Amino acid sequence: MPQPTNEKWIEISKQYYLKTNFPNCLGAIDGKHIRCKNPNNSGSNFYNYKKFFSIILMAVVDSNLCFTAIDVGAYGKEGDSSVFKNCPFGKKLYSNQLNIPVPVCLPNVNDNPQPFVFIGDEAFALHINLLRPYPGRGLTLTRKVFNYRLSRARRMVECAFGVLANKWRILHTPIQVEPDFTDIIVKSCCMLHNFVRVRDGYNNDDAETHSLDDVEAHATGSRSQGIAVRDYFANYFMGPGAVPFQYNNM
Repeated sequence: MPQPTNEKWIEISKQYYLKTNFPNCLGAIDGKHIRCKNPNNSGSNFYNYKKFFSIILMAVVDSNLCFTAIDVGAYGKEGDSSVFKNCPFGKKLYSNQLNIPVPVCLPNVNDNPQPFVFIGDEAFALHINLLRPYPGRGLTLTRKVFNYRLSRARRMVECAFGVLANKWRILHTPIQVEPDFTDIIVKSCCMLHNFVRVRDGYNNDDAETHSLDDVEAHATGSRSQGIAVRDYFANYFMGPGAVPFQYNNM
């Protein structure tokens, strides 16, 4: 999977906006536990909070449910936030090495350019280029709408995991080989997934029919860098970026 160029990121963002109404979005991020057998002398490293042995597939997905980047092989006991921070893609994001385009104004706005962002769930730490939902209960309407809009756009990664597992059924059962070989199998499935998506064309109905449970974890580290960006997006969704359906579930 080659790292996208500046131009490719912009194209991904345009397609994401067309399909999800979430502007300046470069993709959705999430982790999936892949069942595996417990290796000899591994202790509890592969035993996760869901009570089975696993490795983690960390993935970035575009609006066509294709994998932009993956990292495979982290221990099942680790949380999404720590896995992402330590994987090559996460390190490049936090060190500004992803060729992310310069900030641009959001649609229907002529001032205050905003950065391009990835989106994730509560497991990820807030960052200027990575947005997560507002935490807690008793949220204002503005924050509830933002959380809904982000969740709606973020489901692309959950859908991609669902399509992946349903196409390559080996991922529905524990993989009975050693972890290193399991990593190769999962990487191969992801590459074949992208190949088949491009070969057969993209079916937007996938986003309506496939989903997975969210991975529960808790973010760590400072959230201060992304607060202003998240607040701007939240206010934008109540103004120039509002869509009628965003109030349906309020």
